[in-house]
Amino acid sequence: MRDFTTMDVPHYAPSGRECDLFEMAYSNGLPLLLKGPTGCGKTRFVEHMAAKLGRPLFTVACHDDLSAADLIGRYLLKGGETIWVDGPLTRAVREGGICYLDEVIEARKDVTVVLHPLTDNRRSLMIDRTGETLTAPADFMLVASYNPGYQNVLKRMKPSTRQRFLSITFDFPKPDLELAVVVHESGLDAGRVAPLVRLAGHIRALSGMDLEEGVSTRLLIYAATLMAGGMGVIQAVEAAIIEPLSDDADIQSALRDLVATVYG
Repeated sequence: MRDFTTMDVPHYAPSGRECDLFEMAYSNGLPLLLKGPTGCGKTRFVEHMAAKLGRPLFTVACHDDLSAADLIGRYLLKGGETIWVDGPLTRAVREGGICYLDEVIEARKDVTVVLHPLTDNRRSLMIDRTGETLTAPADFMLVASYNPGYQNVLKRMKPSTRQRFLSITFDFPKPDLELAVVVHESGLDAGRVAPLVRLAGHIRALSGMDLEEGVSTRLLIYAATLMAGGMGVIQAVEAAIIEPLSDDADIQSALRDLVATVYG
């Protein structure tokens, strides 16, 4: 759990009215779904809004083995006795906070069953193991995210689940906004960040190359951070952009050609 103070609001540069929509969803007890590619700012956005609203944030990185019990809680043996330990979702409901399920479709199917009563007028969480039914307080909010461009047939959000949420689509920032974000996060001057942003635009515009995703803003920040620390451009771009994007030698070679074009 992260408990922000008003002096600890993570930087986030809005690209539209997403902050207003988040606040409206929170004040009306509505769940929110964030859709967009990896590294485009979804998690930072949630951290920013949790801090802005003064609410504790319970973040869960969903994965193939994540079960409903991981979210709700389980009995554990401690000091010779068996005690119940709340999971992050239960804590958020009990205490009033924002529960953020990152890449929710990666979780096991039983997670969806748990979420449904929290995303309609019931706003309730049933804990079978303890016999409790918790009603979410007004300051509880459920937020989930996923990447629509990185799904397969077996991991696709069902309409019956998707239509329980308000939704916002995220994308990579426009060049001027991305430039400002990378400068702020890395400390590198704008003149040296600008070629990185141009490079990202070229990579994202590529067609016919077997890249699963374009370069993320996060990776640009990594590259700029290395450069701000004294690393050369080529080495920084290799470590922070080319190597993370692909293991394929031909694709890496094509990316290096792009780098040479931008920095030539």
